[in-house]
Amino acid sequence: MGWRRAFSGLFLLGVLVAAKGYWNATRDPVVRRASLAVPGLKQPIRVLALSDVHVAGPDMPPQRLARIVTELNTLQPDLVVIAGDMVSEKRLATHIYPANEVVEPLGGLQARLGVIATLGNHDHWFGAQAIVTNLRKRGIVVLENEAIDIGPLIVGGVGDDFTAHADAAATFAAMAALGTKPKLIVTHSPDAIPAFPESVAAIFAGHTHCGQIALPFYGPVSTMSRFGSRYACGVVSNAGQTTFVGAGLGTSILPLRFGAAPDVWLVTLEPAP
Repeated sequence: MGWRRAFSGLFLLGVLVAAKGYWNATRDPVVRRASLAVPGLKQPIRVLALSDVHVAGPDMPPQRLARIVTELNTLQPDLVVIAGDMVSEKRLATHIYPANEVVEPLGGLQARLGVIATLGNHDHWFGAQAIVTNLRKRGIVVLENEAIDIGPLIVGGVGDDFTAHADAAATFAAMAALGTKPKLIVTHSPDAIPAFPESVAAIFAGHTHCGQIALPFYGPVSTMSRFGSRYACGVVSNAGQTTFVGAGLGTSILPLRFGAAPDVWLVTLEPAP
């Protein structure tokens, strides 16, 4: 009887831990805020950065994403950037949604300078063309090693490094051809950053999920980065270059989170004095 009680106790503990992890994964995203002085900028610009949406059941059905989008619109960003991985095909997914249902809620994002996205590794594995087509149908600009002039800024989108789609040189050449305005980069995996030939005002990335499961005194169990914890999470400053790495909205592999809450970044770019 003793071993049965022990087994029952361990089973109950496992259920409680899993339930807490699922609750963590499905909570409303934390809005992390920062400000950054940008030389050459004429007026403040609020950039909302999200990543790793990972639409799939059970934790991120399109209905949940639609609710999150409605909440994010109340932040009144001037520009929204999406750093890849709109979709997920995680092992324990209860439902895989077609590209149009994955993307439809993102079409509700509102920003006066527009919404700009780049692709992540899961988007390429799922079917990049379907994701791109549906994003563009909803007015979202997709940049893959390309750049765009949006008025006060030049924004470049570097392809996903994890799936070998990154071409930093092409992206920076495209940005240079558009002029000398302040420049931003959005890219999925921050592993592309060391290949950048020069600094920009700010970089927005995702992919790491801040570990998704981060343990006390240990940190992220895995960042899926060849640089380990260098670009694991949050604000990363290196030689004057500032990178914002988000934990993402959804999950990968398991619909669980510990120590790495879903989040977005709201960064106010301010004219440098």
